[in-house]
Amino acid sequence: MFLLKKILAALLLPPAGPVLLALFGLWLMRAKSRRWQHAGFTLAILSLLSLFALSLPIVGTALMTPLEPYPPITQTQLQRVQAIVILGGGSYYTAPEYGGDTVGQATLERLRYGARLARASGLPLLVTSGAPFGGRPEAESMREVLEQDFGVKVRWVEAASRDTAENASLSAPMLKAAGITRIALVSHGWHLPRAIPPFEKQGLEVTPAPMAFSTGSPSLIEDLLPGGIGYSREALKEYLGQLYNRIKE
Repeated sequence: MFLLKKILAALLLPPAGPVLLALFGLWLMRAKSRRWQHAGFTLAILSLLSLFALSLPIVGTALMTPLEPYPPITQTQLQRVQAIVILGGGSYYTAPEYGGDTVGQATLERLRYGARLARASGLPLLVTSGAPFGGRPEAESMREVLEQDFGVKVRWVEAASRDTAENASLSAPMLKAAGITRIALVSHGWHLPRAIPPFEKQGLEVTPAPMAFSTGSPSLIEDLLPGGIGYSREALKEYLGQLYNRIKE
């Protein structure tokens, strides 16, 4: 099921989704019926226009903003929790400058903020993420970066999970064994609405600790220049994930 979800998401999300729709539209244009030819032409044009629109930073930001309902964690909230949990966000495989697998960009952003919270509070850290596609478990890389680059000790390492639900189900026993039931959960703001419920289902009281909010450029021109579809893709991925969770319930 895990691999099937990944394959379907890759095919549905941009750029593959719009490109496949455009190709299907071009195929329809070969039909003898003028009606189907017109439908195919319309589908191809709309698919390519949607791909262009999704590459605009202003569109990506607009899609992301509704996914970020939680404000930054406050010092008062941080004082109420017993531990900080940082979720993995992807690996940088066989990194030549580091001599092997290490954390990817999204994970590094989460670690930077998690380290900041740990230094400000003195709370213990748990890192969680496995190696669903092989290579070094991401949590091991996360611990290495926190301890060697940020100078922050990691108390627990959960290195077997493949997705957010398993992050929660495999991390909770480690925390509860230490008497911990109140945590601050560190992840991107757009990821937390989907990440918090699995931890709460494990009987943990979760305080959101969002980071890396989607913000626009001070220049409207920059926001209107095509600059990749990263934000749009991540936003659509989260919407799909939330829809899947609702259907599964």
